Amino acid sequence: MTPATQPQTRLAVLHGGELPPGSARLDDHPGLASVRYATADRLGEVLPGADALFVWDLFSEALEAAWPKADSLRWVHAATAGVDNLMFDGLVGSDVVVTNSRGVFDEPMAEYVLGLVIAFAKDLPATLGHQSRREWRHRETERVGGKHALVIGTGPIGRAIARRLRAVGMTVEGAGRTARPEDPDFGTVVEASQDTAAPGLAEALPRADYVVLAAPLTDATRDLADAAFLARMRPGARLINVGRGPLVDEDALVRALHAGSIAGAALDVARTEPLPADSPLWDAPGALVSPHMSGDVVGWLDELVDLFTDNLDRYLDGNPLRNVVDKSRGYVSGP
Repeated sequence: MTPATQPQTRLAVLHGGELPPGSARLDDHPGLASVRYATADRLGEVLPGADALFVWDLFSEALEAAWPKADSLRWVHAATAGVDNLMFDGLVGSDVVVTNSRGVFDEPMAEYVLGLVIAFAKDLPATLGHQSRREWRHRETERVGGKHALVIGTGPIGRAIARRLRAVGMTVEGAGRTARPEDPDFGTVVEASQDTAAPGLAEALPRADYVVLAAPLTDATRDLADAAFLARMRPGARLINVGRGPLVDEDALVRALHAGSIAGAALDVARTEPLPADSPLWDAPGALVSPHMSGDVVGWLDELVDLFTDNLDRYLDGNPLRNVVDKSRGYVSGP
């Protein structure tokens, strides 16, 4: 990418009604000729002439509709780890560089997954239910150590999850694009595929007490956890999705939970967000639903802005950007 001429660089910021914290850092940045802010409905007004776009409206798909107005755009930075909302044909086929916010969410999401595993094993949802009804009901709970987890998605978030689970004595297996017998975080990685008849994944699913979805949403992973996938899980296993909602066939999941073919599911993401009030997932047996919050810890918004401003300085100085996305697959390349 050709270094930007600092005094002429114009930045557009797509936001959802609230500006990034510390936005004065952008307004007063000496390398920017202008900073223009817009919500999704006004994005087309600020894109003409803009060299860079900061997508602060985290899951917005507004750029696709406004794309014809992007006459000077050279770089798009997403304040998210997943970039599936940006992978439309116009952007993918262009020379525009896309970067994301990899690294901000890894450890918080790994802690969240560990918390969900412990909540399931120690039956904490039932304990809260009994408490709300003032019931003193003794039960036995499960061990966490010695259980087997299959983490689908071997990127930075999946690796952080694997390290956390191994630290409490669980055995962990990974599923990713490429199978490999030895991996420092997963031990063994099998090939993940939309076709659950793929030998590696088909054999790995029945081994797992916990199946964790931490993969990006791509054509290959959409509806990965379908009826056939769920049927291969063991009856006492739990599914945890902290990736993207469309990784899971929700109708098939509801049927599996009601049939008892799996023991539970924790969903931090949904196909439609917010999850509609009439969704059967809310009261499906063994379901834990949270509002897309697994990576959102105190200070996370500041971290996102810090990462962007570091990349902005790199862009203005003509240095390599962090977290460059391979647009052909929606994955991050490089360290």
